[in-house]
Amino acid sequence: MTAAVAALVTLALPGCTAASDEARAPGAPDASAQASSARAAGRAEAAPTPTPTPTPTPSYPLSTAPRTIPAVREHVPARGPGWKPTPDARVVVAPDDTAALSDEARLLAGELNIGYGAAAAPRAGDVQLSLDAGAGGGPESYTLDVKDGRVRINGPDQAGVFYGTRTLKQAVKSAGSAPEGTVRDAPAKPQRGLNLDIARKPFTADWIEDRLREMADLKLNQLGLHFSDDQAFRIQSDTHPEIVSTPHLTKAQVREINALASRLHITVVPEIDSPGHLGAVLRAHPDLQLRDTQGRAVKGAVDISNPASAKLVDELLREYIPLFPGGAWHLGADEYQALVYRDPQASFPQLARAAQQRYGPSARVQDLATGWLNDRADVVRPSGKALKAWNDGFFAGGVTSAAKDIQVEYWTGKENGARPPLEYLREGRKLVNLNDEFLYYVLGEPNQFTYPTGKRIYEQWTPLVLRGTTPVPASYGPQILGGRLAVWSDLSGAQTQAQVAAGIQAPLAALSQKVWDARTPQLPWSEFKALADRL
Repeated sequence: MTAAVAALVTLALPGCTAASDEARAPGAPDASAQASSARAAGRAEAAPTPTPTPTPTPSYPLSTAPRTIPAVREHVPARGPGWKPTPDARVVVAPDDTAALSDEARLLAGELNIGYGAAAAPRAGDVQLSLDAGAGGGPESYTLDVKDGRVRINGPDQAGVFYGTRTLKQAVKSAGSAPEGTVRDAPAKPQRGLNLDIARKPFTADWIEDRLREMADLKLNQLGLHFSDDQAFRIQSDTHPEIVSTPHLTKAQVREINALASRLHITVVPEIDSPGHLGAVLRAHPDLQLRDTQGRAVKGAVDISNPASAKLVDELLREYIPLFPGGAWHLGADEYQALVYRDPQASFPQLARAAQQRYGPSARVQDLATGWLNDRADVVRPSGKALKAWNDGFFAGGVTSAAKDIQVEYWTGKENGARPPLEYLREGRKLVNLNDEFLYYVLGEPNQFTYPTGKRIYEQWTPLVLRGTTPVPASYGPQILGGRLAVWSDLSGAQTQAQVAAGIQAPLAALSQKVWDARTPQLPWSEFKALADRL
């Protein structure tokens, strides 16, 4: 009989202990008689402790990477039970990091329906968040370690730790638990997000905040907010209330949007487009309207030879810069309609004269437009914000050029002044990808636009595909800062807010995968889509 069998027998026969078996030597007193004698003497004898049943060590298969969107870039598998939320589990923060990570910890605890332990010492079942400035990697990198019944999420900055909590949340939601092992993760591109035209369609503050939460779970970090156009001006103004449309966002609502975005590590990038797309401003200030030699008004265009035009726009810039504490600002600069005329110099002699007065006799209207862009950049630059402008606002062959620190938001090669992406890259400029062939969600699908699909983005687009379907050489990859999906409200009534949210869900998920990791995804589209629907 083996020890295990003997133990089983022992447990099955409580009246016969191991001790009584060993006492059966010749001449030894009978154990039951001894016990009776002891009881008779009024003395109780403690029962011998049974030998415990050996517990076999559980055997676990080697773990696989958690199923998340975007997929984690590296997972070191291990054998073990993984981690799942339990009633006693908590999210705790390393004591030195409580002030920095309490928001992230409270959010995760609420999402997983477990406790928040602040700076309590971690115990079995807990999730611990911590910062380590020496951990290496960029500020959005993180390590997520599942071992010994605990989860540890560590990164050099709050953003990375936050993305680690998004991975844990999605892993639990997709599979019920986080797999044993270690995730090491970081994005391929620093700018990843959504561009939203609220000028032509007044999206509500609640709807915008819902998109921020969706973006955060996808590890997207930038919301472009285009709030001024020909149709409307959609944010409260104290310096120029006469230009504001109804409905519009109040400054209090904008502050709430920015506060939520900040907690979710998303930068809101405002855009006051100029010198074109200013129709809403011009309705209140018709004296600033650009007119050609025939007296015809040029749609949405201010007269950039008139100092009053610059004064008004600069007053707006200075008013809104503190309202948006994020680190970037979009200057617009696209589709200045004076430049689509066959001979802008002849059609707009006032612009031609102003260009020559400022830049010399060979200057043209495009130089004056470039000067306008640089002047507006000078207004914003002291705030420390990164500067952006649409690619068709950067002109070649002029006597002046756009400031080198303005990032090119590349959307088209079709507009007047637009050039192939390589021309900008060869100048050493940094680009953000908003390729209108893949990433433009234009309401009503005018001008041959079709709604983008997640499948097409997932299977055919990468950040290198800046124009059309052909990628630029991979050697230019470091100059391409990322990409955004853009919602443009050209035909604002074509879809409701709910329809827009549903329509961009799959494209946004696909974009998040390709800007986090531009390599060919491991999951086929059908499985990725099913995972996106589940999450």
